[in-house]
Amino acid sequence: MNKTIGIFGGGQLGRMMAQAALPLNIQCTFFEANTDCPSAALGQVFSTKAENGLNEFIESADVFSLEFENTPLADVDVLTQSKAIHPPRQALATAQNRLLEKALFDKLDIPVAPYRAVDSLESLKQAVADLGLPIVLKTATGGYDGKGQFVLRTADQIDQAWAELGPAKSLIAESFVTFSREVSIIAVRGLDGEVKTWPLAENHHHNGILSHSIVPAPNSADLQPVAQDYITRLLNHLNYVGVLTLELFVTDKGLYANEMAPRVHNSGHWSIEGSVCSQFENHVRAVAGLPLGSTEVVRPTVMINIIGKHPKTEDVLALNGAHLHLYNKTERAGRKLGHITLMPVNQSELVLLCRQLAKILPEPLALSEDMNI
Repeated sequence: MNKTIGIFGGGQLGRMMAQAALPLNIQCTFFEANTDCPSAALGQVFSTKAENGLNEFIESADVFSLEFENTPLADVDVLTQSKAIHPPRQALATAQNRLLEKALFDKLDIPVAPYRAVDSLESLKQAVADLGLPIVLKTATGGYDGKGQFVLRTADQIDQAWAELGPAKSLIAESFVTFSREVSIIAVRGLDGEVKTWPLAENHHHNGILSHSIVPAPNSADLQPVAQDYITRLLNHLNYVGVLTLELFVTDKGLYANEMAPRVHNSGHWSIEGSVCSQFENHVRAVAGLPLGSTEVVRPTVMINIIGKHPKTEDVLALNGAHLHLYNKTERAGRKLGHITLMPVNQSELVLLCRQLAKILPEPLALSEDMNI
């Protein structure tokens, strides 16, 4: 198939989509402010800063997708006058606004924590009265990796929370969910409506940023069908094409939805080596109108993000079964620079690899030796 997919964004997700597209003889182009972005080696980059950049980008490809849910809707609206984009505009608009997102979850009977819309100091005080404390106050739009959030634990923090986030004007207050762990499910839907899902990933965070994911999530046999049901409801309701991610909390009352991401996701990077067909290849297949591939797991897998500083490449590659993916990004505190995929044959090998990685990674991560696969 000779087809070109245009991708809004040129970061590591676009890079890995393009890497998956090349064996299928599918080319990618990118629309990105930084023309020296991680995806630049994989296809032509059209600058968002150029006067005619958007039109040139639209002319460069047959069908379009995205790697970042904050893709401007105005750009999408120009595009869809002449070309198709997957996922659909409704999914993008919903994911860009937490209030719309929660309303959609409610509509589809997907459990969420109680929440209130907040647009003034008075409405914040009312939300505290309605929901009780603690609550998580978030901007309705924007914010990721822990940004744009304030955990409000006591009433005397109300003024501080409003001072920090109030200028955003549109906020959401959510009851604090007591959960045992965080998981995510990733699924793909084709043009013909076929849906395939990968196993749940158990996700661990460090300073608000995903540090590592374990797949399949341990002790998740009873959670998997519930999560699959929830994400399938979303996919079908939105008439979605491509990969969708649903982040969930595991509570004593069952699974609660946190948020959805209308794109390939960090917690699915393991699938490049760990699944018969990766999230990236299946996304490309769906967008291009090709049959979907198997989401079967090759072997239990652990994916670890490289954050802030690069380890020595030779040290990582010396580890048994380690797969290194670097994104061609410069070092910066809190920045995702790459990831390492481990596919241990047993629990004892996993413990050994975690010990070795703890010595190799410049940024300390919460890699526990009692981690299970």
